[in-house]
Amino acid sequence: MSVLSVVIPSYNEEENIETTAGTIGDVLKEANIDYELVFVSDGSKDRTFEIIEALSEKDARIKGIQFSRNFGKEAAIFAGLSEAKGDCVSVIDCDLQHPPKTLVEMYRLWEEGYEVVEGIKSSRGKESLFHKMFVGIFYGIMSSLMKIDMNATSDFKLLDRKAVDALLTLNESNTFFRALSFWVGFRSVQVEYDVAERTKGTSKWSFGSLVRYAITNTTSFTTAPLRIIAVVGFIMVICSIALGVETLVVYFMGAAVEGFTTVILLLLMIGGAIMISLGIIGHYLGRIYEEVKGRPRYIIRSRTETCKKTNRNE
Repeated sequence: MSVLSVVIPSYNEEENIETTAGTIGDVLKEANIDYELVFVSDGSKDRTFEIIEALSEKDARIKGIQFSRNFGKEAAIFAGLSEAKGDCVSVIDCDLQHPPKTLVEMYRLWEEGYEVVEGIKSSRGKESLFHKMFVGIFYGIMSSLMKIDMNATSDFKLLDRKAVDALLTLNESNTFFRALSFWVGFRSVQVEYDVAERTKGTSKWSFGSLVRYAITNTTSFTTAPLRIIAVVGFIMVICSIALGVETLVVYFMGAAVEGFTTVILLLLMIGGAIMISLGIIGHYLGRIYEEVKGRPRYIIRSRTETCKKTNRNE
């Protein structure tokens, strides 16, 4: 029987680990799907990994690794993909806002031959108006820059072993799993789901962390912002030529040249555009610097015994 590996990134989720493991396990057992659960504690400061260890001692299908510090969700996802041994691998959030029952639908589609099953949000659940606006703007920009429809996408998806192995061959330090699953290709299909409400704990995403996440993932996946700089520069040149022609015409007509305020505003606009451009270029230079150093995406501090046994048996 084929095995489904479920990768579950977890950061300070001590209130959810046991419930999540039990709920997913019950759903997959009922559907007669052989599985393993791979929890990745992303440098959690609470009892997250201790609970994972306790559960793994009772159930060999539950595995876990603990990072040496917080490396971020992207690193946790790729660590889970590396540890997963199943014929297909799914990624799901630890707070159960991704409905576990949808895993069964994804698995059945994989059995039909689909190699990438994308979870698409039919609704986002209860969110503030400000958060919905920010998310909408972010994914709108991402979709236009990446030439991929990122609206309503999520990290909730199921990948065939071939697709997982393809992702693991990528050597870059800064990854964007949500977009890379599109990039690798393979035969894909979409599954809609409703975002459930978090029953325990609070979201670890603040507005600042969402902004950093957006900037990091955009620049790690596409060079479109650099091309935008060239477009803005071209527009500035056109505006400068037009203003220069107007100034010369007025001068030769003998009229007094006025517009000190206009000059100041133009200088502020050009100066602002230059500073933003330098900031974007500097960010990409920082990305190059990080990639050249070749540091690992994450460092594993410890593994559960079930995970150690699996590694020894490889």
